[in-house]
Amino acid sequence: MIDLRERGWVKSISGREGGFILGKHPSQITMGDVVRHFDSILAPIDCVSETHYRACTQEGVCKFRRVLLDIRNYTTARMDEATLEKVAAGPIVTMKDVFRDSFIDGSGI
Repeated sequence: MIDLRERGWVKSISGREGGFILGKHPSQITMGDVVRHFDSILAPIDCVSETHYRACTQEGVCKFRRVLLDIRNYTTARMDEATLEKVAAGPIVTMKDVFRDSFIDGSGI
C-alpha cells in the first residue's frame, strides 16, 4: 500500500477507524495502469512486449507472432480505456459470459 500511496492512487487515513481510500478519482486510474504496476507486462509473450522484449530464435519466420502482437495491441487498448470507474459500474461476469452454451453444465465436453 505504501507503493500505491507513493503513486498517488491511495491515501492513508490514520486512527482506529483508519485505512486507505482512493487518492485519485476512479476515472483517472485504468486497468492498464494497475496491471502494468503489479505485473509489469500486458503482452502475452516476450517477443511482442515493448517493456520486456526478449528475442526469439523464430522471429524471422514465426506466423503466430502477428496474432500475438494483435492480441497485445487489442488487450492494451481495452485495458487503457477501462477505468476503475467504468469497471465498478460494469456488469458482473456470469457463467454464460465465460462458456459457450454447449459447455455449461458439462454438456459438450
